[in-house]
Amino acid sequence: RAAEQGTGACPLQSVTMHPGFATPEGASRYAARFPQAEAASFFNTVEGCRVSSLGMGTYLGGMDDATDRSYIQAALAALRGGINFLDTSLNYRHQRSEKCIGAAIAELLKSGEIERDEFFVCTKAGFLVPGAIPAEVLSAADIAGNMHSMAPAFLRDQLARSRRNLGLETIDVFYLHNPETQLAYVSPGEFEKRILTAFETLESLAAEGQIRFYGTATWNGYRAAPDSSEALSLEKLVALARQAGGPGNRFRFIQLPFNLAMVEALSYPNQSVNGQRRPVLEAAQHFGINVVASASLLQSRLCGHLPEALVERMPGACTDAQRAIQFVRSAPGISVALAGMGRPEHVVENLGLAAIPPYSTEEFRQVFS
Repeated sequence: RAAEQGTGACPLQSVTMHPGFATPEGASRYAARFPQAEAASFFNTVEGCRVSSLGMGTYLGGMDDATDRSYIQAALAALRGGINFLDTSLNYRHQRSEKCIGAAIAELLKSGEIERDEFFVCTKAGFLVPGAIPAEVLSAADIAGNMHSMAPAFLRDQLARSRRNLGLETIDVFYLHNPETQLAYVSPGEFEKRILTAFETLESLAAEGQIRFYGTATWNGYRAAPDSSEALSLEKLVALARQAGGPGNRFRFIQLPFNLAMVEALSYPNQSVNGQRRPVLEAAQHFGINVVASASLLQSRLCGHLPEALVERMPGACTDAQRAIQFVRSAPGISVALAGMGRPEHVVENLGLAAIPPYSTEEFRQVFS
């Protein structure tokens, strides 16, 4: 049924497609414009690039013009203020978030305030998005639960739409969005076949210059018990990526929730590494995978009323939002902490962390305990 609601293949649009992608030289040039933040270790090195330890998320918000305008202004403030890691998805606000990010990028590139090699843009595909379902390339067998697909033609179509929405020839990181969704509908063996085929497609897209890296953006997959029907094994995914692209494969990123209320990535040894159980942050470090934390603010639920005993252990940060983000970006193994920023004032508040170093190992332990 979902496929029948589609509007056909990705339509051609008259948009400017900006070439390039984030590079070590460009990202270093960007970070150098914020010497105070650099001195306070606000930037981390990810795939050789200096990227802000705080990233802009775009999940929440109404699907209306006022929200669009606010998101565009927030993205402008982020890129102008020191945030060069932007995260979105085709299905966030039914493509509107991608288009807002694209509008902000276009404005700054046109004005010369930034260059394309200075920032990362990440997006995702997997869920069927109203108005963006390519009916003629999907069969019923390609769709899981009437809502999710990882079929090669579908991924190519979705990436083409995202590239046009964003106005970018190359996406820095392209995620399979919640692939564990399919485990409720197909066998583990069939799931691995679909992942392998998807990874082979993503390796081809990387070779064609449409993406630089790929990964898996998840909610439950890396937090679930090993015997859960939703569990993802990073060890198996790495092996499948090597099968698809060899030792130089482009599977380099995973995304999962990590925050003051959801600490499984650091505390729960649910991943296998050489026959031993390890938390996913340790497993990712072993396999050379970058970890991006989503839901740093737990969709705004951590923005107020943190316990006083906890606040006392979190020096430097001035607001609960800052404290929550500081916890995430200080965790060992986290490269970027994403926070939803739909308004410029959110950006300004969160960027207060740019002058505050991450917690030391001992400071983090005190908070974590």
